[in-house]
Amino acid sequence: MTTTPFGRRPMSYAMLDAQTEARATDAHLIADKWKLFRMITEAKPLLGVSDRALAVLHALLSFHKKNELDSTNNLIVFPSNRELSLRCHGMAPVTLRRHLASLVEAGMIIRRDSPNGKRYVRRDQEGEVKTAFGFDLIPLVMKAAEYEELAATIRAEDLAKRLLREQVSLHRRDIAKMIIFAEEEALDGPWNSLMERFTPLARPLLRSFDKRGLETLADALGELRVEVEKLLESHNNSNKTNASDVQNDRHIQNQNPDSNFAFEPGFRQAKGAANQYNPDWHDDAIKADDPAVSVRQTHKSPKTFPLGLVLKACPDIINYALRRIDSWPDLVQTANLVRVTLGISPDAWNQAVEVFGPNEAATVVSAILQKGEDILSPGGYLRALTDKAREGSFSSGPLLMGLLRASQIKHDAEAG
Repeated sequence: MTTTPFGRRPMSYAMLDAQTEARATDAHLIADKWKLFRMITEAKPLLGVSDRALAVLHALLSFHKKNELDSTNNLIVFPSNRELSLRCHGMAPVTLRRHLASLVEAGMIIRRDSPNGKRYVRRDQEGEVKTAFGFDLIPLVMKAAEYEELAATIRAEDLAKRLLREQVSLHRRDIAKMIIFAEEEALDGPWNSLMERFTPLARPLLRSFDKRGLETLADALGELRVEVEKLLESHNNSNKTNASDVQNDRHIQNQNPDSNFAFEPGFRQAKGAANQYNPDWHDDAIKADDPAVSVRQTHKSPKTFPLGLVLKACPDIINYALRRIDSWPDLVQTANLVRVTLGISPDAWNQAVEVFGPNEAATVVSAILQKGEDILSPGGYLRALTDKAREGSFSSGPLLMGLLRASQIKHDAEAG
């Protein structure tokens, strides 16, 4: 029997399809409701339902007393809006109605409305359900095999993406380490063009990529890695440069930090503007209220914050870690790799370490990474912050607090 929604709610093809499918087979189907719900949760990206809609579905399933959904039994649940809202942790009525409608449109449940739109049950003298009005869960049983197939597809896709993300992370790490080695050894080569190609491949966060995007990124990084490896191998096999020449080259590089590599576009403009700091480069959270301290005082008592706080404010840096970030040395090592991907020169990093200390320098680089595209010139930005810290007018504390507030605002917006 085809039923139509009560009141002003319109009929739709999705409702008709769900009811037609429910009547299409006489097969005796049984499904464990919680295993089925897990499969639906895994298949969510392909089903077009939200997390909160699934929370409503979970609540509906909880009103069915048995763990098994049997297609030959009555699978209609009839909670009041109040009871349903309570099991959805106090979800507002208007929100509840919206998510119930989305479950109906997705063909997961069928409305069985009474003549007056209320949900209730009529029982016979033995107490068995004779007639029930509410939400019919029969489509879940009928589509159990489909949901299982969709969940398997998602699992396979997730595994492929996870392997690709690992591959990309390894390429990024190894290329960054090889470039750091080339810096330290002052090796000749087309490092400018290699860095120009590496920086846009290293900065994007991987969680935003689909499988095809990850494949493209992995291929591009793989090609670049081969070129960097060949260049280093050619230096390793060459006997043209003696040890004294290497020492001289290192000395020259240290004296001229923006030679050899294409780091920090617009560095000179950023450095020249350090004393007239541009407020557009960051928000008010960067303004420090700490008393001025000298570089020597900073070295004697470096400012450090709990590592957990830094990682909470700057979670993106975790994606660049070689393994995990369990200690400050782990964060410093990761920040040194990240500064290569951001195009921050060795000199800018070394000056930051000298002024801030290694831990806070790593914290500042983590914050620069977290701010992402808001920072047009990460190298120049770091230099400007270092200059202000040298003058005693900058601390990373307000910067971290600003990032934490921004993260909380974003979280609250997504939850709403």
